[in-house]
Amino acid sequence: MLIIDSKDCENIDKALKKYKKKYEKSKTLLQLRERQAFIKPSIRRRGEILKAIYKQKIFNGTIES
Repeated sequence: MLIIDSKDCENIDKALKKYKKKYEKSKTLLQLRERQAFIKPSIRRRGEILKAIYKQKIFNGTIES
């Protein structure tokens, strides 16, 4: 649960902006999207390995980004 401390004289737009920032930093939406479908740990690991290989190729200069 997100709690925003707002002062009495604070504008509602400012408070809403604070809420949006806090919501984005808490990564709640990302967690909800991850939980929509189950991904097997082996597939998740394979994706991480492929991403690491891709980053390594970019670092070595074999792939132009």
